[in-house]
Amino acid sequence: MLIDGSQNAMPDDFIPLSVPEIRGREWDYVKDCLDTGWVSSVGAYVDRFEGALAQAVGTRFAVATMNGTAAIHLALLVAGVAAGDEVLVSDLTFIAPVNAIRYLGAHPVLVDAEPAHWQMDPALVRAFLEEQCETRDGVLVNRGTGRRVAALLPVDVVGHPVDLEPLLALARTFGLPLVEDATESLGARYHGLPVGQRADLSCISFNGNKVITTGGGGMILTDREDWARRARHLSTQAKQDPIEFVHGEVGYNYRMTNVLAAIGCAQIEQLGAFVERKREIAAGYAEALAGVPGLTLMAEAPWARSIYWMYTVLVDEAGYGLDSRALLRALGERRIQARPLWQPMHLSPAHRDAQALGGAVSERLNRTALSIPCSVGLTPDQQARVCQAIRALGPG
Repeated sequence: MLIDGSQNAMPDDFIPLSVPEIRGREWDYVKDCLDTGWVSSVGAYVDRFEGALAQAVGTRFAVATMNGTAAIHLALLVAGVAAGDEVLVSDLTFIAPVNAIRYLGAHPVLVDAEPAHWQMDPALVRAFLEEQCETRDGVLVNRGTGRRVAALLPVDVVGHPVDLEPLLALARTFGLPLVEDATESLGARYHGLPVGQRADLSCISFNGNKVITTGGGGMILTDREDWARRARHLSTQAKQDPIEFVHGEVGYNYRMTNVLAAIGCAQIEQLGAFVERKREIAAGYAEALAGVPGLTLMAEAPWARSIYWMYTVLVDEAGYGLDSRALLRALGERRIQARPLWQPMHLSPAHRDAQALGGAVSERLNRTALSIPCSVGLTPDQQARVCQAIRALGPG
């Protein structure tokens, strides 16, 4: 098994951060694609995977894409975001959703995280919409920039749902579509419902480190038939006449291939088991690392059922004796992989010119957070070794 694109097999005693778990019917389904010759962006497995995802989340429609970033790009496009618009998006996130806003010629407004569960802070969204925006000729406008505010794009961070109800209420009040980046939270629940079901559009990623993977790939989920139809049309180069190659507008080569969808069909058959294993790993860490001075463990809101996609701790140097980066290096010396959370988008050279609402919480989380091994296939012995190392490296 390979990790992070490396061309070298992992040493036997190396504990990776998060790698795919291939243990179902992946080989059978891919072989079927190869045997039948249906390997490209047309084939039964694409339709089958779309249906399985829609059923799992509880939406009417699903549109498969080549990756999660493409899904977000198309979702924003069909939701009506245009060049010159503004989109409120999480500041603490992998860069993909913010890049997707830029693809459209639109402008991100970066919203800080709340400190308890690290998700987009609804209070900051409310303050911005109520205090910094106004309606002009029926259009919501940022008073400071004069630009139209077009959408909300909260990101579910490290497997825990964003608190969606207050954001949805604001979206309805101000006439904004809400696109949920649920790429890290497939299988999680919010107030008992599958994450991705309540947003106007939600987007999933199947990158190699996600809870289920197709190697690459993404999905758009929605209840609106017109949006699903348009997203599918745009994902196949906006082709109107497949015989004469007539294209009515600029489209994209974003459709998932049948081979990747075949892997996805096998993976989603195991989604429930994978989520339960992620939660078992989280419970194991919570028990073994409880009480370690200077460590703050992941919290789960009473309205959430997290999948603990990337199990993450906060490291306080004063209490633990090492900061998060020193702990990362020390674990690496013991052949245990870890990683920090992403650079907040308001500090990113790519997006430093964007308006930011707060930012101190995201910066603190970036300084102190460390994700530790949590693959579905993590063995009890490996997890015990990780816990032993973390406890040994801390205060005596």
